[in-house]
Amino acid sequence: MIEVRSVSVLVLLLAVSAACCVGFGFVLQQNVAQKAPLGDFLSFRLLLDLMRVPRWLGGIALMVAGMALGAVALGKGEISLVEPLLATNLLFALALSRHQTRQPLGRQGWTGLALLAGGVTAFIVAGEPRGGSAVADPVRHWLIIGAMLGVAMVLTTYAKRSRLSWGPVLLATAAGLLYGVQDALTRVSGTRFAEGGFAELFTGWQPYGVLALGVTGLVLVQSAFETAELRMSLPALTAAQPLAGILCGVGFLGDRLHTDTGALAWEAAGLAAIVGGIVLLGLHPAMPCGAETEPTRDLQAR
Repeated sequence: MIEVRSVSVLVLLLAVSAACCVGFGFVLQQNVAQKAPLGDFLSFRLLLDLMRVPRWLGGIALMVAGMALGAVALGKGEISLVEPLLATNLLFALALSRHQTRQPLGRQGWTGLALLAGGVTAFIVAGEPRGGSAVADPVRHWLIIGAMLGVAMVLTTYAKRSRLSWGPVLLATAAGLLYGVQDALTRVSGTRFAEGGFAELFTGWQPYGVLALGVTGLVLVQSAFETAELRMSLPALTAAQPLAGILCGVGFLGDRLHTDTGALAWEAAGLAAIVGGIVLLGLHPAMPCGAETEPTRDLQAR
């Protein structure tokens, strides 16, 4: 029991540390991306332009550090436990944004904080996520992964048509779905490495999937940051990622949750509170104001 508790505490610390790095990184990235030329929308050229700005590189370094910590947490705990904790990155993004804007939390901020923290706690306590045997049926794997990738593609297609209205929300949602699948594949990659080292790891397709999803998600996120304020894009991103990750965890990674009526009710309430808290915090006035609307914008001015 002591060993189980110590592992859970370690997973908690790793996941919250990852959320801190990711949240700070998102704010720094958006500070710069909002100045990028609109002609780079949904283009890999956008990343090349942003790479010239040290502030953006600092944000990326923080995000990479957060992803590394998250990968370690996923290797030591169930994805259904880690994903809700990673959703707290919005708290850290808001903290840095408040420092930049000097906005008080107010009723909206405190309510959002309580909902997010309470929702994470309710879901974890009621569900008690625990590991099990991964589903061996590849059809089930591809059905779940394919469905989320398909939804992400549809959202991205519609985002191109409305990039300055609902486009950023759709792109952020698509990126969140990709990141949720990426977390699941990171978990699988960690298992392969533990079983057979680098030889076992790189003979599977999962690590290459992690890389492809990471780069694609990065383009989507930066395009969302480029065309709208953080309060429009970050809530959708933060809400979609844990939901996708939990679906993968329960769907084919073997994660188990309590399924009695009371537990399911609390789990559903917890997820609803998480999403509600994310929306309230993401729409908080402390979040940085958005992209400029001029036809041309000078990234180097940043």
